[in-house]
Amino acid sequence: MSRFTGSTWKKSRRLRFSILETGDELKKRGEFGPGQHGRDRKRKPSEYGAQLVEKQKLRELYGVNERQFRRLFTLAKKEKEVTGLAFFRILESRLDNLVYRIGFARTRRGARQLVNHGHITVNGKKVDIASYLCKVGDVIALKEESPLKVVKESLEGKPAIPAYVSCDAEKFSGKFERLPERNELPKDIKEAMIIEYYNRLL
Repeated sequence: MSRFTGSTWKKSRRLRFSILETGDELKKRGEFGPGQHGRDRKRKPSEYGAQLVEKQKLRELYGVNERQFRRLFTLAKKEKEVTGLAFFRILESRLDNLVYRIGFARTRRGARQLVNHGHITVNGKKVDIASYLCKVGDVIALKEESPLKVVKESLEGKPAIPAYVSCDAEKFSGKFERLPERNELPKDIKEAMIIEYYNRLL
């Protein structure tokens, strides 16, 4: 299955949204889309177009392909809680996302590589599936006794670690402490529009 390997910055500018959650992509000419005609793309999108953009923002943020994204949305609709929050919580429970949140990698793409290359364990067992859904209480750690250079550098950069995960930098391990609340998640996403988008299709 192919995966996008191009410029994240261009994609962020096209969506007017920081996929890396740092805002760096939008500091320079962030109000314009990519390319020589980016300045001219100011047409207001239709209702469907706005819903599509919100869906793309969330999908690109977590680096999930369309088929996986739709499957996770279907799971969220079956939950008893509000669909939008349930969807966010499922996405946050992905192993690659938690590796990123704990601070083992500077980006989700980097975290996905760590998982796919077999460097991560969950509760002491190696898991090399980035889409693996973790449960509250799971302990996520680096497999190697001698930590990888990229992991050391990421942790030394003192990443902002959210309250719903914990990190023991000395032991190179972390824990999924609890499910996140909505105010702890990206505020620039309008999940109600994503729900409307998929309700048209499902």
